[in-house]
Amino acid sequence: MRESRSAPDLTDPDPPLWERAAAIVVIVMLTGALVGPVFAPTQEETPILRLVWLPIYGIIAGLIALRADRMARAWPAMIALMSVVGLAYASKYWSIDPATTSRRVIALAITGAFAVYLGAVFRGAALPRLLTLATLLMGLGSVVMVFAFPAIGVHQDVNAGLWRGLWYEKNQMGLVMVAGATAASALLASGDPRRIMPIVTLALTSALVLATQSKTSLLCLMIGVGLPAGLWTLRRGGPAFSVVMVWLAVVAACAGAWLWFSHSSAILEALGKDPSLTGRTDIWASLMRRVAERPWTGYGYSAFWIRGSEPAAFVRHETDWPVPSAHNGWIDVLVQLGWPGVVLVGGLTALTAGLTILRLGGSGLREGGWGLAYLCVFVLLSLSESILIHHQDLPWVLFLAILTRALTADPAPRRATLAQRPARGYLTGSRIAAQSVHGPRRRPVLLR
Repeated sequence: MRESRSAPDLTDPDPPLWERAAAIVVIVMLTGALVGPVFAPTQEETPILRLVWLPIYGIIAGLIALRADRMARAWPAMIALMSVVGLAYASKYWSIDPATTSRRVIALAITGAFAVYLGAVFRGAALPRLLTLATLLMGLGSVVMVFAFPAIGVHQDVNAGLWRGLWYEKNQMGLVMVAGATAASALLASGDPRRIMPIVTLALTSALVLATQSKTSLLCLMIGVGLPAGLWTLRRGGPAFSVVMVWLAVVAACAGAWLWFSHSSAILEALGKDPSLTGRTDIWASLMRRVAERPWTGYGYSAFWIRGSEPAAFVRHETDWPVPSAHNGWIDVLVQLGWPGVVLVGGLTALTAGLTILRLGGSGLREGGWGLAYLCVFVLLSLSESILIHHQDLPWVLFLAILTRALTADPAPRRATLAQRPARGYLTGSRIAAQSVHGPRRRPVLLR
């Protein structure tokens, strides 16, 4: 008998279409696209917005129940999630607003469970493929809002003329589009044969980032798109080329760090930014004075910036403008949960980074380096935006999904088997019976 050797199918299978559609609905809600500006135009939590989230929580519960077996195998990630949720829940006992802390801890646990679901179910290139599709839809929706409903899609105030699409402000659109561009770049680097969607998404999301004129989003775009491209180049170049390029990258990183710490003011001025980072340094100085009053406990999870908060009022008085957040994820964790919260999140970030780098030689290649690329973007964003331990926010959910993928054993890629794809050349029972009567079937000999 002759055995056929066909090339194995090493692609990561996608869940059913309806399941992907449900996951995309949750992802869109986590970005705050359109729903926030419509139901909470003042960017405050309202009863209507809570009601809108109820069916989303139902969808999350259904998806988790459907994939209970995958969730059970992701128990290390659930332990990591529960450590964060447990600390946030404990903070209600010293929170300046226990009711808000208790309510938002529940949302933190639910969206965190959805993050574990994403990491456990969408393996390999399946997750960046899902994000690529989701951001493509949101990008197209943003273009519609800009041209059809400019009162919503374009800033009319301080940033008049700059695009904000489906969101409150341009920075939000920039961060979502960066996530999509990173996923699309990784998908192209993964060798996935379906290339039209990531190419279109990469072009659209990059254009929308440029339309925001956000320097932070532009820098994140360069890192998120460039890292998968660099990893793809290293794989193609061979060992010697890889060693040289890694050495050059380390030298460039060290040189960049030296330039930043020695000439940061000149660099910011060259980028069109003032040395105070648009007033951020004044906010941070004021917040650190508040931290000194409660360094080990903070003021309670998600309670510092609520309406009527006295500590937040001090910050707003000292900076002379209505500060909505710390504009730094780590300082925001510090004022909410104290130094224990910063140490916990920092430890999880370091663990995720180490395990993700170790995965680059195996399953990390199948996803085109998406995990490492987005993790770099996430860490950079955390220095200028309050995205850590957020109860309803896409960046934190994607971070937990990457942590889940790093802590959960990756299944082997899908391969074709005899049961799935009968190969030509195998002798079936009917062929053996036919040959016993008529003799073996001879193939014609081709004269060359």
